[in-house]
Amino acid sequence: MHVSLPVNRARWCDIDWLVDLVTATVVPTSLGAWLVPEQRERPAMIAAVARIWVEHALLFGDAFLLKDGTAATVWFHRYRPIPPPPRYDERLDDACGHHVVRFRRLDDLLAARRPDEAHNHLAFLAAPPDVDRAGQAAAVLAGSHQWMDNLGLPTYAEVHGRANLRLYRRLGYRNLHRVSRPDGAAVDLLWRAASSVQTGNPSRPPQQLDSGGPGPLPRLAMMAEPGGAPVCC
Repeated sequence: MHVSLPVNRARWCDIDWLVDLVTATVVPTSLGAWLVPEQRERPAMIAAVARIWVEHALLFGDAFLLKDGTAATVWFHRYRPIPPPPRYDERLDDACGHHVVRFRRLDDLLAARRPDEAHNHLAFLAAPPDVDRAGQAAAVLAGSHQWMDNLGLPTYAEVHGRANLRLYRRLGYRNLHRVSRPDGAAVDLLWRAASSVQTGNPSRPPQQLDSGGPGPLPRLAMMAEPGGAPVCC
């Protein structure tokens, strides 16, 4: 029986729209302000970095859009080592200028805590400020799970700020760790068992974490603080 899902699998032609959603979600947050303190420079820099990772995700993962285009998720399939994006260091330097040090510090922090067990990594949950942003975030994440669970792997997410942890917990995520960002804000590292075909024992939270892995972890994996956009993780 065919089941209609609330999301569509994104294609290469959707990259611009995905980048716009991520940018609009990140820019109003305190993390966005810490990464790029200059307000005028922030949208362009965030967009340039988001584009690096959205493009890479369409090669090594998946992305999904709500059918009305108001929210998106971007994923990496981490069941094997993933190389860094082509010309990553050069592109990051070009995108971020003198702010690149902050982006790299965030990269290093998150990469050092990434689970070693095979998983699907939620790199972005983008739902920009809107009257129904909470509903859009919930719909796109739940719809994406219906696709991703078919791979039989657990999912992993980093959540910056605690305003919407309830959404993640309602959808089955559980805390692995909490770490502090370089600016002092908390980051919750979450794990969710696959609810479809499972391989091994994905319901068991991973006990060992790598010390960096084969490539940098996508940045801007975030959840907005109270008063900001809902999530981008």
